[in-house]
Amino acid sequence: MHCGMDGWGRPYDYVAAIESFEADVIVLEEAWTTFDEEGGEEGSDSQAERAAARLGYEVVSYAYGEGRRIRPQEGAPESWRTRRFWARHNWALYMDGVRALPKQVQTMDRWLQAEPGCMSVAVLVRPDWPMQDVRILPMGVLRADMVRRVALVVDLTVEGLPLSVAGTHMAHMQFGAHRNWAELRRSLRSEARENALLAGDMNTWSPVVKFFLPEWRRTVRGPSWPAWRPHSQIDHILLRGSALRVVSGEVLPHAGSDHRPVRTRLEVR
Repeated sequence: MHCGMDGWGRPYDYVAAIESFEADVIVLEEAWTTFDEEGGEEGSDSQAERAAARLGYEVVSYAYGEGRRIRPQEGAPESWRTRRFWARHNWALYMDGVRALPKQVQTMDRWLQAEPGCMSVAVLVRPDWPMQDVRILPMGVLRADMVRRVALVVDLTVEGLPLSVAGTHMAHMQFGAHRNWAELRRSLRSEARENALLAGDMNTWSPVVKFFLPEWRRTVRGPSWPAWRPHSQIDHILLRGSALRVVSGEVLPHAGSDHRPVRTRLEVR
């Protein structure tokens, strides 16, 4: 979701985008929650809960990173991002929940004016498929990472089939993400049901995902990043088990984030 904004901090209508998916189960990454005036989550504004309220869905979320998101920048051009998007003075998100950012960042007007909050992974489910159990599968914090990676697992029963849906947001490979992939592989073998789905921003190409999770198969094929001119697929929906059949899989049009949404249609055999 890129916290509901573009690279200049301008908001997009993420609720309308999510509603347009017409999906029974929705997995979100980088869903932003604005902290209340006292700096806590209670009484705060959660994007995942807003979307769930519009759809009338159940929602569960887990915050995996705290920090600040910039406010809309004046005089920004039409482009989604700045030319030097990765330079500190151009960051849209300043995550400091794992370790403090350097003093030269904390003294920038851009950082001081930014909005405190946290970003979460969330799973939204239609009300007639009640959630039976929810588990958080933590992964180790990588030395170069600024958030705590997790997988959020939800157990459902769909047309009589016990099923697990897991959502995650993985680190980039140059952060040492192979360690997290090994942890995730071990956790899912014991903490997810035989028939399961794993969805999210993997920040990793398909062959590498297949290497780390050989028992899982892809349901969507097509470039999803960057949203304005996609050339790589780093967003995936993976399937495990024999009781579900893939009817279709697709990358959806640009919806406002820096990644394009991916969607799959499944049927119980």
